[in-house]
Amino acid sequence: MSQSNLEDLTETPLPLLAPRGAESHKGDFGRAVLVGGSLGMSGAVSLAGKAALRSGAGLVTLAVPSVIQDIVASIEPSYMTFGLDEYSGHVDCLASRHVLQLSENATALGLGPGLGRSKEVTRFVTRLYHDVAKPMVVDADALFALAEHVDGWPKCGAARILTPHPGEFERLTGAFPKTAHRVAAAAGFAKRLVNGGCAENVIVLKGHETVVTDGKRYAINRTGNPGMATGGTGDVLTGIIAALLCQGLSPFDAARLGVHVHGLAGDLAANELGQVSMIASDLVEYLPRAFRAVIG
Repeated sequence: MSQSNLEDLTETPLPLLAPRGAESHKGDFGRAVLVGGSLGMSGAVSLAGKAALRSGAGLVTLAVPSVIQDIVASIEPSYMTFGLDEYSGHVDCLASRHVLQLSENATALGLGPGLGRSKEVTRFVTRLYHDVAKPMVVDADALFALAEHVDGWPKCGAARILTPHPGEFERLTGAFPKTAHRVAAAAGFAKRLVNGGCAENVIVLKGHETVVTDGKRYAINRTGNPGMATGGTGDVLTGIIAALLCQGLSPFDAARLGVHVHGLAGDLAANELGQVSMIASDLVEYLPRAFRAVIG
């Protein structure tokens, strides 16, 4: 796909959340369900959960393997947890039925942070990608699982936002996105997924100047810095975008605003802490300042 055929929204105003009314309650700002975690990787989904809370979701539930539920619950008291069937520390494929039940009352889902990799996880991810009828952010190990179906991509039940870094993008598509052609590569992938049976698909190709595209339009993000090249920052982004979906933004707008705020939080953190010492949880702590800078 030629980049010249796409609408460039990079320099247009950012989408913003609607002002909160004086009589608002938590139900007005959506229910986020974040699915992830495995034995030894409880931090990833917890970071996503805290980011979703800091990004304005009204209610946040973390669905995790039961073996780590107590650990995840102890990290942050403001989100809820749900224990899933597990096998050897990873989610069991049969746990997908519980997530489908949770999704019925959810506004948006996030799938992938810390799930780990196994045949059961691949089956679990494939079913949820196909069957969940709510918007979903797909990242990390969920992308690894979907790459197992590169020759027969599953259809999906609602909008999907995929957030691969270049290595994950190569695994998903078979081609590494060269710097000069990142926009065209990401847009082509988004269009291919829509043609394959997904009603709405957004690709967030992460990296320096992250690309956000739905195959028809794109925006290049200008925030962020090399200090964010540390484990867990992608999990934070998953939580941010899921929370913005919960508050009524379209998938493309949620991705665009989420990427900007995520990078801005990293810039604010780097200004005070330095790039070398930044860790992913710093981004969560600086999200309030980032949102204030954007929203006022």
